[in-house]
Amino acid sequence: MPKKERSKKTQKKRITFKLEASEAREAILVGDFNSWDLKKHSMKRDGKGRWTKVVTLAPGKYEYKFLVDGQWHNDPNNDQMVANSFGTLNNILTV
Repeated sequence: MPKKERSKKTQKKRITFKLEASEAREAILVGDFNSWDLKKHSMKRDGKGRWTKVVTLAPGKYEYKFLVDGQWHNDPNNDQMVANSFGTLNNILTV
C-alpha cells in the first residue's frame, strides 16, 4: 500500500499561473484546490507588471479565478470556463 501513496505523490505537477496586471497592487490565485481561500496563494509581481504563482497539484480538474485589487478576473490565457453559482464564469484547469 505505501508504494501506491508514493506513486501518487510523483504524479503531482508544478503549475505556474501567470497574469498581466501592471497597474495592480495585489493579485491572489483562488480556486477549489485551495478551498477558495483568499489568503493562501498570493501572487508575486515582477518588475514588468506580471504576476505569477506556482502551485503543486495532483491530477484532476480544477476551477479557479484571480482576485486583483478586490475584483474577480478570469485568466485571459485560458479559454476553458464553466458557469459558477454566482452567475459568472470560473476558469477550468485539467492537470
